[in-house]
Formats: sequence, C-alpha cells, structure tokens
Amino acid sequence: MSSALRVANLKKSYGDLAAVNDISFDVQRGEVFALLGPNGAGKTTTIEILEGFLRRDQGTVEVLGVDPGDRQHLRWLRDRIGVVLQELAVESFFTVRQVLERNAGFYPHPRPVDEVIELVGLSEKGDAKVKKLSGGQQRRLDIGLGIVGNPELLFLDEPTTGLDPAARRTTWELIRLLASEGTTVLMSSHYMDEVEALAQRVAVLSRGQIAALGSTASLGGRDTSEAAIRFTLPIGVAVGDLPIAPSRVVGRVVEVRTSDELMVLHELTGWALERHVALAGLIVARETLEDIYLALTRSDRDGSDGKTP
Repeated sequence: MSSALRVANLKKSYGDLAAVNDISFDVQRGEVFALLGPNGAGKTTTIEILEGFLRRDQGTVEVLGVDPGDRQHLRWLRDRIGVVLQELAVESFFTVRQVLERNAGFYPHPRPVDEVIELVGLSEKGDAKVKKLSGGQQRRLDIGLGIVGNPELLFLDEPTTGLDPAARRTTWELIRLLASEGTTVLMSSHYMDEVEALAQRVAVLSRGQIAALGSTASLGGRDTSEAAIRFTLPIGVAVGDLPIAPSRVVGRVVEVRTSDELMVLHELTGWALERHVALAGLIVARETLEDIYLALTRSDRDGSDGKTP
C-alpha cells in the first residue's frame, strides 16, 4: 500500500517550547491510525500541520503525496480531506439538510446528502434546525460534515465525545465502513477501548516526541507481557491444593502471573476436571492499552523522566 501520510523529523516550536520535537511516522492508505497523547504532548500541533492549518519549522510532511504547507496545493488538498474537530461552528438556524447540502457544494464529488444523514443516524432530524439538536446529535452532524465531501483522508478529533453508548457504536461502524471503502482515517481519542476497536496502529506522543509506535496489540510489548490468570478458589479447596503456586490471593480470588498462559491453563483446567471442581470467574488478562498509554505518558502528568525508579 502507498502512504497517505508521511512525517519525517517534524519539528515545531513556540518560542523556547518545543511542541513537536523530531517525530516521524507514516500512515498507509485505507488505514485507521490513532495519534494519542495528553494535553500539551504535541498531538494537536501535529494534526494542524498535517491539515495545512499550521506551518512547521523543520522536517518533511506529505499528505496524499503533497506538502500541506505549500499553498499552491491547498485547494487540491481541501477537496480530498475531511476534518472533524471537537467543536464546529455551524449556523444554528439552518436545518441539518441545509448545512450538509451547502458543504457538499464545496467538493467535486460529494456523497449524497441523504446517504450522509442516514450514515450518521440523523434520518429523523434531516429537517430539524441545528439549534434544536441535542449535544450528541450535533456531534453526529459534525461527523456528517466531515464525510459529506467523500474524503480520501479523514481527520477525526475525539469523534464520539458526547455520544451515548449506542451512538458511539454506530459511529464505530461508520468509521469501519469508511476504512473498508478505502478512506484513510487519522483519529485522536481519549477512549482507549475506542482506539483498540478501530485503529490498526497507534503513535503515542509524550512531551513532543513519540514514546511508542506500533499495532494496538503489540504497543509497548503488551503482546509479550505476563498474563494474569484469575479465578475463585473452589469451596473445600485450600490454596495448597492447587497444582500451581499462586502469585497472589485476595480473599478467595487467586491470581497466577505467567509468560506461558497456555501451559498454566492446561494444568489448572486439567486439575479441575479431574477433581470435578469449578474455577468460577476464570479469566486471562494482559496489560490493557490504557495501562500502556498511562505508563508511556506518566512523565506528562507528574513531571518525571518517565523511567521506573
């Protein structure tokens, strides 16, 4: 696959503050890529440079094969990208349909407005004025405005903020649909379950630098970290009766930490079957994406160097 985005040695400073300090990554066409980081980590600056709204100091940036900082390409680029910000200024006295029809007119090959209204779950609100929409419905309209131009590349900034659980899942399905049709998506989100559900790869920014870059499954080595196997100790069974020594016991909840969960599970379940006892609540858990994210960005929160003492 060819790259939709290429970033190499990107730098941007505000006075003495290095907001973005020598970062590099690429995003393939049709990929859903998440750019994560706490406030002040350089995420917004990076995205605004990619969108062509902010000039960089140093480095190379290509968006759909052109430099977003080159003004001669700006109109061409605007026709091919969609942007969903956290808040969009939309005329409150227009209807949903009017707003979408107006914006569709800015693009050479827009999606049909009725299709967009259905995709974002506003079929019953097409003729409602924007000021009559709930916060969640306005957020759906924001997304509709981002996709009405049928973009090759879509920037999504916190796409499901303010949405109820059902609307969040509808938005997830829409993002998956767009990606399946070939749209490249660069998203930011503070919901790690959302990132894990949607993104193929993730870059985590911390203090203007990339702290980790990789697939959601392997970020920070989470795919090779120890697994925690937990279950409730069966009635009438003592801890010493277990075939494997536990790492921790809290009340009757037993935890075994291991790097070979398959073998440990085999021993535990085989032992339980032989004795006709149940291992109630049996689960296998690894570090979550949120665990990894919090560890990678700890220095942003507490001012430390990010290293474990």
